[in-house]
Amino acid sequence: MTLFALGPEGTFSHELACLVSLSGEVRLLPSIGLVCRAVEEGKGEGIIPIENSEAGAVGPAMDALLRYRVFINAEFYREVHHCLAAFVPPDQASVIYAHPQSAEQCSEFLDTLGITVRYTESNAASALELAKDKSGAAIVSEHIASLYCLPIIRKNIENNQSNVTRFVKISSEPVKEEKPEKCSIVADPEVDRPGLLYELLSVFARRNINLCRIESRPSRRGIGSYVFFMDITTNPGWQDALSEISGITKVKQLGCYRRPEVPG
Repeated sequence: MTLFALGPEGTFSHELACLVSLSGEVRLLPSIGLVCRAVEEGKGEGIIPIENSEAGAVGPAMDALLRYRVFINAEFYREVHHCLAAFVPPDQASVIYAHPQSAEQCSEFLDTLGITVRYTESNAASALELAKDKSGAAIVSEHIASLYCLPIIRKNIENNQSNVTRFVKISSEPVKEEKPEKCSIVADPEVDRPGLLYELLSVFARRNINLCRIESRPSRRGIGSYVFFMDITTNPGWQDALSEISGITKVKQLGCYRRPEVPG
């Protein structure tokens, strides 16, 4: 089965997709939204980054999970390290090309340079921009720098040396996992009212279920209207908890899954 990932060649998503693809057929698309659309259309499965230990949620991934009918069937954690590539000294660079997440993960280093950052769709796209504009610089991985023959002038420029990105594998249909480790949902209150969030959280607290992540995102219905992405561990009673949540608010179930081993 085809596995879609964010391109161009050399992105962290591409590297992971090559490691976990069973068939070896990996196709690259220029945005996370297009990856999710291809999966929704039944053309294959996908790998997308969903959150980072330094920069938090990956906004385009969260929005795409809301927009498209796709389901999480596995998650993967990968250490992520960034380099500054350039053909000129860093203080002489006219601009720095960077993916928004990469820029945020390297914000402390970028602040020392005080150079304009121009955002790109991916780290590989940053490399391609630098290959065309040798007066600039780019935040890339060592692998991408080698792939595109870019000179590295600084390594490990991320704010935190324990920088980790969480990726998820998505499919067009939910996968039935007999012993899932985690479940993900989106709770959409639709109407704001006092005590709603407390009511939602208490469903898990009463059952001693760990709510290991909660993230609010704009619902796009207007200012002050939000949906909540929630990840829970599958302690006893988790299925009853999801049923009860569905009686309180509109719920989109994103999937129940495990964290498989990644080769290499």
